[in-house]
Amino acid sequence: MVTVKGSDLGIESNHQRVEIVDAAIAADAIVAGMKAGPDGAICVFDGIVRDNTRGRRTLYLDYEGYREMALEQMRGLAAEAVARFGVRDVAMVHRLGRLTVGETSVLIVVANAHRAAAFDACRWLIDSLKKTVPIWKKETFADGSVWAAGEPFPEEIGLRGREETR
Repeated sequence: MVTVKGSDLGIESNHQRVEIVDAAIAADAIVAGMKAGPDGAICVFDGIVRDNTRGRRTLYLDYEGYREMALEQMRGLAAEAVARFGVRDVAMVHRLGRLTVGETSVLIVVANAHRAAAFDACRWLIDSLKKTVPIWKKETFADGSVWAAGEPFPEEIGLRGREETR
């Protein structure tokens, strides 16, 4: 686990929890650990392996990544989310290895006094992670396998975030 103290980043935050793991993500424990007195909202994105993609039955996913670079970029995204959206705290955990249907592949948790910033930061974090962090997904189906590209980044989220920081 890599924990970055808010004071090391020059921001007011308890910490940003950034991890890449090889075993199951303890989503409930991470969410519970993020809750604090000043919070009115905890926004969670729990990315799970679904049983199909575009009509093809999914057997499992394999995630690979350039671990050191991915952690560095994830730390940068966590710090940027705190600065850009003004949220109190961020957790980002991604799993590598083989995952089966129903397992969590990525968990994003954002804590804040108000829900709007928490929702915006959470959406921006997962979309930015998928677009920029060197983690790759191979989908294996009943009839073959493919390396998957990330979903397109919704421009309105990036634009709204930039406007709020001006």
